[in-house]
Amino acid sequence: MDPNWQQFLEKSANELLVWVGFGTITGLTAKAIMPGRDPGGAVATLLTGVTGTIIGCGSLSFFYPESRVTPVSLSGFACATGGAFLLLLFYRILGGSLFKGMGGQDVILHLSKARRGQKTIIRDVA
Repeated sequence: MDPNWQQFLEKSANELLVWVGFGTITGLTAKAIMPGRDPGGAVATLLTGVTGTIIGCGSLSFFYPESRVTPVSLSGFACATGGAFLLLLFYRILGGSLFKGMGGQDVILHLSKARRGQKTIIRDVA
C-alpha cells in the first residue's frame, strides 16, 4: 500500500472521529440549554451538533470574513452550540409547537400522546 494513501486514510479517520465526538458534545450542550423535551436519540444529537457546527461557524465566517474560527476550539464550541441551539429552536417552531392563531394572536399548542393509548391530546395553553 502506498504510504501517502495510508497517511491520508489515517488522517481522514482521525478527522471523522473528532467531528463525531465534537458534534455529540455540541448537540448535548444545545439540548441541555434548550428547555423541554426533544425527540431523537444519539444519532439525532450527533447530527444536530455537526449541523449546528456548520451553521454556527459558517454564519460567523459569513458575517465576519476577517475572523477565522476553527470548529474545535473554545470560540468554535460557542459558535457551534449557538448554531445547534438555533437549529433546535427552528425545529420546534416548524415542528408544530408554535402556531399562529386566528385573529392575529399567538396560540401555543402542546401535542402529547397518551401513555397507554394511541389518542393524541391537543390542549390550548395560552
